[in-house]
Amino acid sequence: MAKKLVIVESPAKAKTIEKFLGRDFEVRASMGHIIDLPKKGLGVNTRKDFAPQYEIIEERKGVIAELKAASKKAEEVYLAPDPDREGEFIAWSLMQTLGLKNPRRAVFNEITRRAVQEAIQKPRAINEDLFNAQQARRVLDRLVGYKISPLLWRRVQSGTSAGRVQSVALRLICDRERQIRGFVPQEYWTITALLSKQGEQERFEATLVARLNELAGQQPTDGEEEGAAEGEEGEGSQEGEGERRSEETRRRLHIANQQEAEAILSELRGASFAVWRLLQREVRRQPPLPYTTSTMQQDASSRLYFKPKKTMSLAQQLYEGIELGPRGSQGLITYMRTDSTRVSDEAKASVRRFIEQTYGQPFVGSGRVGKLKATAQDAHEAIRPTDVTLTPEQVREYLTPDQYKLYSLIWRRFVASFMTPALFDTVRADIVAGQYVFRATGSHLRFPGFYAVWPREEEERLLPVLAVDEVLALHELQPQQHFTQPPPRYTEASLIKELEELGIGRPSTYVPIISTIQERGYVTQEQRRFVPTWLGETVNELLNKHFPEIVDVGFTADMEQKLDNVEEGRQSWTEFLRDFYETFKEMVARAETEMDRVQKPVEELDELCPECGRKLVIRSGRFGRFISCSGFPECRYGRSFVNKTGALCPQCGGDLVERKTRQTKRTFYGCSNYPTCNFAIWERPVPEPCPRCGGLMVIPRGGQEPVCYEEVVLPQQNPEEQPQQNGLASSSRGAGARRRKVQKSAKQSTEESPSLNGAMEMAQLPSTSTAGEPALSATARGRTGRRRSTSQATSNGNVSRSGQRRSTAKASTGKGQRKKAEKQETKESAESGKRRSKRVEKTTEATTARTTRAARASLAATPAEPDQR
Repeated sequence: MAKKLVIVESPAKAKTIEKFLGRDFEVRASMGHIIDLPKKGLGVNTRKDFAPQYEIIEERKGVIAELKAASKKAEEVYLAPDPDREGEFIAWSLMQTLGLKNPRRAVFNEITRRAVQEAIQKPRAINEDLFNAQQARRVLDRLVGYKISPLLWRRVQSGTSAGRVQSVALRLICDRERQIRGFVPQEYWTITALLSKQGEQERFEATLVARLNELAGQQPTDGEEEGAAEGEEGEGSQEGEGERRSEETRRRLHIANQQEAEAILSELRGASFAVWRLLQREVRRQPPLPYTTSTMQQDASSRLYFKPKKTMSLAQQLYEGIELGPRGSQGLITYMRTDSTRVSDEAKASVRRFIEQTYGQPFVGSGRVGKLKATAQDAHEAIRPTDVTLTPEQVREYLTPDQYKLYSLIWRRFVASFMTPALFDTVRADIVAGQYVFRATGSHLRFPGFYAVWPREEEERLLPVLAVDEVLALHELQPQQHFTQPPPRYTEASLIKELEELGIGRPSTYVPIISTIQERGYVTQEQRRFVPTWLGETVNELLNKHFPEIVDVGFTADMEQKLDNVEEGRQSWTEFLRDFYETFKEMVARAETEMDRVQKPVEELDELCPECGRKLVIRSGRFGRFISCSGFPECRYGRSFVNKTGALCPQCGGDLVERKTRQTKRTFYGCSNYPTCNFAIWERPVPEPCPRCGGLMVIPRGGQEPVCYEEVVLPQQNPEEQPQQNGLASSSRGAGARRRKVQKSAKQSTEESPSLNGAMEMAQLPSTSTAGEPALSATARGRTGRRRSTSQATSNGNVSRSGQRRSTAKASTGKGQRKKAEKQETKESAESGKRRSKRVEKTTEATTARTTRAARASLAATPAEPDQR
């Protein structure tokens, strides 16, 4: 009996779905996209309605052949890629490439038994509008990239590129950097009073906020109190709170300089501090909304320190299915590319039932409803657990540590969003001293609400029980100088948030945008914040000058809206492209004649070339900055550029320099005397020594104050995950296990005399290790392989020559002579065997020696996470 065929993108997804459908179904994977525009050439016929010229991806030809054979045997074919534009394109390409007639399109938002079976029972046809929207996006991006990028190659340097959305993201980063450079800090002072009740030890702080005559007769209105309460919107949204604090800051007494601060302090000498008025109220802090793609990436970045690319990869694994022991394989979360906070009625009922059974009826909330943004597609639910009863602890043994962290974050966020608000009792005390008013605030959590599952970051600020007109004891007045700060550089999380708010990109495009601008060398990251490079600023300047519409935020957002119109069938995709291309073609032609070649900056060093004596300079190339001779091309001297931190190595006194790991390009800081000194750390060192012990000071994370490495950082490090002073760091637990395996193999190699095959296996062992362990070079492995081949060939040649002699002897002699010939043959064969054994023994000894050296090197060298090499 013919089976029904279901085609999805990935093998993991296929494995999970097949268990839900039974024996009548066969589930296969297309391994992602099977067709694409050609790698070389435009691949779009701009004269014939922008017809794309798709090509079969070379690596997918075998998969396509298997799918064709399976589809011909199948009774029915269901196409079940992801439920978005890209998934619809994959479904269409499968239909066209496999020659399917009337295939069924199965769509599900979560990979659970109920959702998959329901999708199979209620299939639909391929949505042409959804497919056309993806096709229009792909063609649009190809036109922009393939028309502008060659210009940049010729005018700036090879390897540069421009993209419709990535260029706007680059502009945001460059504009922010320009604001920071042009920012002029302004001085201001604050005065804090350290107070207590009379005769009590418990102290609290109050900050100078205004002069008494400015607040006299003013009382907080109900509207002010209500607005403050509503401003507490939970961890997911703090905009109201930020606006309220900004207003409070504007009304605060401004102390411009030290002279003004000292004048106020002189007026306060001998003044009595008494409670003027108290304001007590209840504040409700609302729970956060369920995750969208953007908010999940932002929280995973700020809370878990995951890059967006890693977050989406983990989310894809949780969505496609995890083997849960007796439960079988099951998707743990709903579809992870969404811009909606909508939740199905079934999921709402399930989570409320779970909260009541686990935490009690008082914790069951109505569930927050977020406002749908004008740019939102609202095609899928919010990201949530498929089964809320599967708590993170229940599935922890089946997940990797990173999968567990992300699933726990998603699960807690979803449950918290359907719990009641947290209730705080807050008190604000205005304290009068002479003609000035100080303010102290305190809060106490009366009912946790959603904080029962969601982590609370701020600490309680308690005030003692105070009464109006109560006189307080003053212990100290603390003046402090401050300077206004420029707007912060973008992090990955804040850039994604900005792109979403501006309507640029969609849930599926945030990761490629951020990855591309880093891979092209347009930006680097310092303390997890984006800093544009010379190349990035140059490209941004050229695009702003010659292609202002392409990098305009409003224009790009409008393009996204028009693509949404194509998806909803309100506009033809060819008409959309035609309107864009007419203007764009003129811009490209004009830029061809007006764009000048850019001279790369050269920075002179106070150092002479060791080969010719001329000045050394710092140049910028395709692979970053490097040092070379100013006499190039007559003098070819050059070396890599080293960025010194100004700090000294605590082990040998050498300079600590900035480096990047070979595989992940993660920044670390190592000793410049490597390999003599293997000291390496992740934390950024600062030039100033520790004031207590004189040791190394580092910044653990961006925005934090420097701390002592020896006293604070080193005791908290995990030896298997963090760099050690001896350089034997590992980026994962598996790397440590593999290193021990190499060490054990090296020890055995010195005690035993393995066979040739065993020696070859040992020689190849380091090459299969992680980046944290050195591998034999390709040259070394090639030499070993050639010696082995030569040895075998020589042996085979000896045997062959012996066979020839034996045949000759048999043909030319009688019976006695044959015996004599056989005896001679046996003797020659034995000698040949001895020679072969000696060659094998020599090869084995050489291989074992190389393996031992490689194993020892793996234990002495700094690993790739970080790897000094």
